[in-house]
Amino acid sequence: MSILVDKNTRVICQGITGKTGLFHSQQCRAYGTPFFGGVTPGKGGTEVDGFPVFDSVDEAVRKTGANCSLIFVPPGGCGDAILEAAAAGITLIVAITEGVPVLDMVRTADVLATKFPKSRLIGPNCPGIITPGIAKIGIMPGYIHKSGPVGLVSKSGTLTYEAAWQLGNVGLGQSTAIGIGGDPIIGTSFIDCLTLFEADPQTEAMLMIGEIGGNAEITTAEFIKAHIKKPVAAFIAGQTAPPGKRMGHAGAIISGGSGTAEEKIAALEAAGVVVSRSPADMGKALVEAIARKKK
Repeated sequence: MSILVDKNTRVICQGITGKTGLFHSQQCRAYGTPFFGGVTPGKGGTEVDGFPVFDSVDEAVRKTGANCSLIFVPPGGCGDAILEAAAAGITLIVAITEGVPVLDMVRTADVLATKFPKSRLIGPNCPGIITPGIAKIGIMPGYIHKSGPVGLVSKSGTLTYEAAWQLGNVGLGQSTAIGIGGDPIIGTSFIDCLTLFEADPQTEAMLMIGEIGGNAEITTAEFIKAHIKKPVAAFIAGQTAPPGKRMGHAGAIISGGSGTAEEKIAALEAAGVVVSRSPADMGKALVEAIARKKK
């Protein structure tokens, strides 16, 4: 088992004729992802490296049966691309695009929630999602992800890859790994992912990677304490970041004294989560969390 992505996932790419969209579509196909083409308005009826190109997501869905879209549309058009995919019946939308205007995402999130509740958005500004050995939908290096019992969810793309590497080194692969993105407005939350992992029979433990800014990790800690029975480990990035300075992601900023690494670590530890203080020890932290649950 896995979450969100399995052998029935059928993928297209919005923005497939762009350099980045084509490159990562090729990489996903090479990994073995069931990839059925892409969308670029005005280029329908053509092909690019063997991928059929369609003028709209609706056309692509009708002709390929696609149920997942990987989005590499420039920031100014990303919100509309997400809504086009949802309107066409796409149930899993993975938006890689970085720099989407926050107000665009406020509007997009509202329309998704009210008009297209069956469509799940991952991202934007994320590395995507991978179920090892089945499908990778995003920009992650597939070879470092090994199949196994750990559900991995992270705001950071690079730390997702580091965590996957460390888990492999301690003999723990992933059921599914998800990069949810570090923007202030994203489609899928830590709580969404942990809920799915808790219900997934293959997933035996979870590793979450958060960062400074906002309160998502604190509300997630409260949720873990009340609802999660499986072992959980975590890492919070930005422990040395100065207040008021944005660190990499649009949402990674300590504002008004809130959103600090210290308060997030304290909340997670109070919920029984094993928190790694160094990015080098995430795998070890999960091993410890599993050992604690067995006692």
